[in-house]
Amino acid sequence: MYEYLVGQVTYVCPFYVVLEVAGIGYKVQFANPFRLQIDGNKKRKIYVYQAVSENGVTLFGFLNLAEKQLFVKLLKVSGIGPKSALAILANNDHAGLIKAIQTNDIGYLTKFPGVGKKTAQQIALDLKGKVDDLTDQQPDSDQSSQPDTADQDENLTESVAALQALGYKAREIKAITPALKKFNADSTDAYLSEALRLLMKR
Repeated sequence: MYEYLVGQVTYVCPFYVVLEVAGIGYKVQFANPFRLQIDGNKKRKIYVYQAVSENGVTLFGFLNLAEKQLFVKLLKVSGIGPKSALAILANNDHAGLIKAIQTNDIGYLTKFPGVGKKTAQQIALDLKGKVDDLTDQQPDSDQSSQPDTADQDENLTESVAALQALGYKAREIKAITPALKKFNADSTDAYLSEALRLLMKR
């Protein structure tokens, strides 16, 4: 029904953002909500996908059209629901994902939360030849100034909460936490991106 919304980001948490459009606050779930920041009157264009289920209506958000198209293609795979598709897209290396599908790299695909060998094989089978037209468009990142230690602790905590929301297990998060604590990031988005990179290397 909706292609995109243009409005102001008024709330960001590990699970979703609120985008205010013409006085109405839309709750939009993101793979990584912290790619968006509250920035006064600045308006953002957010591509959205509306999912209707027995539990209600949910909006899923994306920073560019290619990301949304990749999400829609993933939903067509048997065994992949919106939450799994969102967790897969949380890793910004969409070129790596597309390459894994093209080359039938099952090992790469099983690194995503909730994706076992059978589902990974299904992804490669169903989407091979159907994602070649999608380019790796890195989402825009809001820049912020270098934080103090308290800000870094908060950013790390928020990134861990976001990983939990994506479905990563406690033991997986615990294994990369020491490396994250040594990572000098200036935003939650940066911490989360590094965490996802580390998880994909394991």
